[in-house]
Amino acid sequence: MAYRLLVLLEASETVEFRYLRSFLAIAEELHFGRAAQRLHLAQPSLSQQLQRLEREVGVELVRRSSHQVRLTPAGEVFRDEAEKLVERMDRAVAATRAVATGRAGMLSIGFNFPAGQELLPAALARLDAEHPRVQTQLWERRTGPQLEGVLDGELDVAFVYGSPASPQLRSKELMRVPIVAVVGEQHPWAGREALPVRMLEGQPCLLFRREQSPAMHDAITGAAERAGIKLTIAGEVDDPVATGVLVSARQVIGFSSASRAARATAQGLVAVPLTAPAPMLAVHVVWRAEDRSPLVDALLTALEPAGRQLRP
Repeated sequence: MAYRLLVLLEASETVEFRYLRSFLAIAEELHFGRAAQRLHLAQPSLSQQLQRLEREVGVELVRRSSHQVRLTPAGEVFRDEAEKLVERMDRAVAATRAVATGRAGMLSIGFNFPAGQELLPAALARLDAEHPRVQTQLWERRTGPQLEGVLDGELDVAFVYGSPASPQLRSKELMRVPIVAVVGEQHPWAGREALPVRMLEGQPCLLFRREQSPAMHDAITGAAERAGIKLTIAGEVDDPVATGVLVSARQVIGFSSASRAARATAQGLVAVPLTAPAPMLAVHVVWRAEDRSPLVDALLTALEPAGRQLRP
């Protein structure tokens, strides 16, 4: 409903946000005199704004008698959605002014390991140089929980594997990273320069639940299918650190981005490149489609040089 309301307002040549604010004042006060006083308007002007809004929407929103002012059922629904829309506009204005004047703003950012190593440091340094009072909160998570966080409004931006399926989200590919096999130092394959995927047949592998990172899960299982084999899943472990511990202690094979594996030698792990086929992952930056804020725009702008440099 909020989206339909936004489309209506964008398409209209007459409805203005001040009409929405006037309607919300009437809905809260349920008295035209008090609402007009609150908005510093003459009461006839307030009545005219309501009439124009009702004509544009096409339904009666407020019913007024000599003794009572009340919302119609349509007005009750419209109030809820108008409040969300006005609040969103207020946030956008505040964020725009914060960016323009250098005042403090807050970005909540989810990220995966490759983004944290190869994209975010340079991007955040540029963001800090151009907008020094914008604050950031960072959360390392797998793709699934990050996308949930963006949809719920907990995160403003996410750095994930793959393009999100939700129509409520938008994304841009920034880089690609290979997936490698990870084994312990004592594993027979620890000294191999490369590992054809077909050799994984019958070997115990550690994976994770697909909803944790659909693109990575599909890249691993898809490579196995293209090699004509089916993976033997010895267990599902969602935490990458816990996966590394188990791989270092047991004769099992894990999987990781090459970025994470390159920094896991301290855990007693060895990365072995996969070939024939070599699975790859695209890293995307993701944001909400309907309320992309100026702070998000500022981060996306800061990412552009890094994205061009890292794209193969």
